[in-house]
Amino acid sequence: MDRRVVFPHRRLPYLLLLPQLVITLVFFFWPGGQALFMSLQMQDPFGNSVTFVGLENFALLFADPAYLEAVWRTLYFATAVTLLAMVPALLLAVMADRVVRGSTAYTTAMLIPYAIAPAVAGVLWLFMFNPSIGVVAWWLKAAGVDWNPTLDGAHAMWLVILASAWKQVAYNFLFFLAGLQAIPKSLLEAAAIDGARPLRRFWTIVFPLLSPTTFFLLVVNLVYAFFDTFGVISAVTQGGPATATETLVYKVYKDGIHNLDLGGSAAQSVVLMAIVVALTVVQFRFIERRVHYA
Repeated sequence: MDRRVVFPHRRLPYLLLLPQLVITLVFFFWPGGQALFMSLQMQDPFGNSVTFVGLENFALLFADPAYLEAVWRTLYFATAVTLLAMVPALLLAVMADRVVRGSTAYTTAMLIPYAIAPAVAGVLWLFMFNPSIGVVAWWLKAAGVDWNPTLDGAHAMWLVILASAWKQVAYNFLFFLAGLQAIPKSLLEAAAIDGARPLRRFWTIVFPLLSPTTFFLLVVNLVYAFFDTFGVISAVTQGGPATATETLVYKVYKDGIHNLDLGGSAAQSVVLMAIVVALTVVQFRFIERRVHYA
């Protein structure tokens, strides 16, 4: 029997949707439209004169080798953050799903990093890996690794990658754990009776049933790596040394706020939005075909 919700007044559904529509319009569409409009203009640093230049900002952008390097740097950064945030979260969720005693305390402890602000998480990792006073940096030097993220661009990049991924592990852990607990135990018990070992049960039963959760987290983590890691980079490296950790989102901020290139910064934000939308469309177009919905 098909049950439908019937509202007593025809305007009630629209009134219920109105607050969310207003928030979306004011905080998403309006700023997005402003950025698109500003990307077609060129302003002086003080905002006294504005000139319409069409697509000139975009042409200058793609002719800039530094910007193209930032694009590849961001893709590398986003891929590393996504993998390092999802794979450990899945392993921890599998272990938490097997815990019987103290599972609540274990799960609560795993969720603590997600409550920490990105900038604070970055500062914590900066202290641990500080070449002068950091505990982890001292261990690395004792092992023969000349660790110094203030001078070595590769070290700085891995520092912000680790800090950003650690911040997101708790979020992924929560969803993976919920997905694991939703899998019927009877399926695993039947496979065990048939002689399937734990690893085979995971790859043939558990992981395929987790594919909707994995696909959702893949999209969320890529968006997080492109946008929400700004606080970590700003607190840890400020895009340095040189431009070794300057991702697209930080470059938008640096060129707009520090260099006062408002038109170029707006063009960068439009391109960044287009890249993220394109990656999301590709994921839904090709990767979702392998997702198995129960």
